[in-house]
Amino acid sequence: MHVYFSGIGGAGISALALMAKQAGFEVSGSDMQETPYLPALREHGITDIAIDQSYEHIAAVHATRPIEWYVYSSALAMHQTEPDELRFCREQAVHTSKRDEFLNMLLEKKNQKLVALAGTHGKSTTTAMVVWLCKQLQLPVSYSLGAKVSFGDLSHFDLGSEYFIYECDEFDRNFLAFKPYLSGITGIAWDHHEIFPTLENYNEAFRDFIGQSQHTIIWQSDAHRVGLSAVSDSNITLMDPAAPEIDNLKIVGRFNREDAWLAMQLVHAMTGTSLNDLAPHINLFPGLTQRMEQIAPNLYSNYAHTLEKIQGGMDAAQEIATKNGQEIAVLYEPLTNRRQHYIKEDYKHGFTGAKKLYWLPSYLAREDPALPILSPEELITYLDDPSIAEPAEMGDALKESIQQHLADGDLVVAMNASGKGSLDEWLRKHFGKDKE
Repeated sequence: MHVYFSGIGGAGISALALMAKQAGFEVSGSDMQETPYLPALREHGITDIAIDQSYEHIAAVHATRPIEWYVYSSALAMHQTEPDELRFCREQAVHTSKRDEFLNMLLEKKNQKLVALAGTHGKSTTTAMVVWLCKQLQLPVSYSLGAKVSFGDLSHFDLGSEYFIYECDEFDRNFLAFKPYLSGITGIAWDHHEIFPTLENYNEAFRDFIGQSQHTIIWQSDAHRVGLSAVSDSNITLMDPAAPEIDNLKIVGRFNREDAWLAMQLVHAMTGTSLNDLAPHINLFPGLTQRMEQIAPNLYSNYAHTLEKIQGGMDAAQEIATKNGQEIAVLYEPLTNRRQHYIKEDYKHGFTGAKKLYWLPSYLAREDPALPILSPEELITYLDDPSIAEPAEMGDALKESIQQHLADGDLVVAMNASGKGSLDEWLRKHFGKDKE
């Protein structure tokens, strides 16, 4: 079967395209621009990739090798009112779908059980931890990750695997397209307000997801949050965050140790391996990109756009700083102006522990044009102690401030977005191993 992936340069679609290739499908695709994910696809033999999403191009591809399935991302319709590729495929009666339908078909065809990680925060880290543990146990495994790791590709499809491990995102209600064999809920806090206009909408979606799963492992607080606290369903396992074994783990940061504990519970359910035997393996987990990733000595990048993710990053930073006798400087780039209108009043104690906070303009994506842009100056006023913060922009002045903090021996943590033009990209350019 010839499968054409639109937006093949994106993290999610590129991962699915690679798995399709490994599963034996003929793969081609397109994107609007070159991305960091395309070189890896070409290295794996997916070379029929066009930086062209015109009607004419896909028509030429179809004329040469008929397309049997067209897979597109949720972002496609956001960039074009009437996407040319999608219009062509519908005119030609080519089967079209978002990635979830194709993935469900792939798992059914290859007889693999879905192990899904869902939640507002912690999905990428916990998914990577589950994959890491399976690799340490030498268990054949298929997977798709939300961030790059040092111990494997962004995705992999092993025809000999019993399980497929997947970061199952709630954005666009994507996770409701799946009926997992086993689910892990990493943490729930209202997000994606453009999709879920009320807190109850958000909680209801998670209740539905849990109801579609054969078995779910979830924290007691999250079960209570979505209205499952009184559940006696044997298909739901409640985890206690006060379990002493969690703090015996060697992972830095309480939030990360909780992610590790959930990963261990999932692998125990999959394999029967004891938690005691899994602990030494999880303690060696090497991390993943932009999750308290050290990009230079004492300079870390952390993907954080909700209060829970910020608190998780601050928690890990404080453990590192306390151990080394350091003070903490934070660079903060909010992700989307839209989100700021919902969370601004929750910033009060969000950066407790920071000596200095540099607040950058929000990274704009999928914005509501009706909402005014909230400036760093305005958002800083919501802090309990605004005196620690100052507005900042990417440029020479910020670069000099970072250099001074590093010279003073401070720990500098960037809480930022990801992608082209982000603070993360800027930091890597000026301070990373390939700095100019």
